[in-house]
Amino acid sequence: MRKASALPGLVFAIIAASALGFAYLEYAQRAYAAGVWAAVLGLILAAVVSSAIQIADQWDRVVVLRLGRFQSLKGPGLFFIIPIIETVPYWIDTRVITGSFKAEKTLTKDTVPVDVDAVLFWKVVDPKKAALDVADYGSAISWASQTALRDVIGKTMLSDMLEGRDKIASELQKIIDLRTEPWGVNVISVEVKDVLIPAALEDAMSMQAQAERERQARVILGDSERQVAEKFGEAAKTYANDPIALHLRAMNMLYEGLKQNATIVIVPSSALETMQLGGIARPPA
Repeated sequence: MRKASALPGLVFAIIAASALGFAYLEYAQRAYAAGVWAAVLGLILAAVVSSAIQIADQWDRVVVLRLGRFQSLKGPGLFFIIPIIETVPYWIDTRVITGSFKAEKTLTKDTVPVDVDAVLFWKVVDPKKAALDVADYGSAISWASQTALRDVIGKTMLSDMLEGRDKIASELQKIIDLRTEPWGVNVISVEVKDVLIPAALEDAMSMQAQAERERQARVILGDSERQVAEKFGEAAKTYANDPIALHLRAMNMLYEGLKQNATIVIVPSSALETMQLGGIARPPA
């Protein structure tokens, strides 16, 4: 796209004003016809000189063709061209350019339709190739990005796509850069913004994740009960071989019960006989 410059217009205005002034003087001093011709020639000269002066911005590179053949790259700054003989068909922006692209309803390797949005960062590194080797490098890059994205989606499982966006972005960058390198374009990076899946599949995946969490919770609870049972079995063996330890444990249980609940604790007589608590409370004969 060609950039407008104020300098050619200013030059044109100055030359045109000078030509009109000269024409007025000719008309006043000599003849009307001579003044008209002077004005016409002055306007033509102003148009030619102003079209020969061009200014390119710091980030622009200008392709100059001479009689249809590539002549040179101009810019940045002030430069001149030969009117009619030389033309300026392209002004190439060499800054980093961003563009978004997407793939809709594309099947993954496991036949799941997904919508993927991505962002491409690229820049022109060879303005000559970008201008001469491809008709519209902007559209070409956009189409190359979309086809590359569809190819990558078709070769990737849904689970890998949801978990490994960085890997997909890196693969996309390599593919797109390989396709755009002959056009003088360098792909800096690709970022996958979002991966959208059907609502029904999203609900199913949510239920699956919830069921998996419940399964893990039950496994943990069962393992905890097993460990508690093992500890109780070890404690029972210890108490069976050590009546004094059982007696102290029983006294501790009674003490905790009296301290936390109430001053009266009902204990079965069989438990008293088992723990030999009754014998302690009975006075000797």
